[in-house]
Amino acid sequence: MNIAFFITPKLDVAFLYDDCSLRQGLEKMRHRGYTAIPVISREGIYMGTISEGDFLWHLLDHCGQSQEGFSLHDAEDISIRELLKEDKYPPVPVTATVEQLVSKGMSQNFVPVVDDTGVFIGIVTRKDIIKHLAEKQIKE
Repeated sequence: MNIAFFITPKLDVAFLYDDCSLRQGLEKMRHRGYTAIPVISREGIYMGTISEGDFLWHLLDHCGQSQEGFSLHDAEDISIRELLKEDKYPPVPVTATVEQLVSKGMSQNFVPVVDDTGVFIGIVTRKDIIKHLAEKQIKE
């Protein structure tokens, strides 16, 4: 089965650009209530996924470096790109199999999907994967 059926398109997905500030990232995640969000370049290339933990560890690592501490004003000078480390949410190509989605969906809330050139085209949520498997089970 083609995974395109499961994709929530980029148009309907909250994401951050890698040049957004740490503050913008925190505000978007708080507003949406997400714990992780895809990050893309201005050209649309998938750069990784950033999580609440990434923000927390960055703040903990850098908060104690100055006498004044860390303020939201400081967060405007740090880009999301600076927080991206190894990608815990590696993308799958749009040609991936349902089995590959299931494998990735077991350990992450969503699976980023890219085209052949690495351009982010959307996500497949764990909920959609489970729904598909449940419907398949009912039919059998």
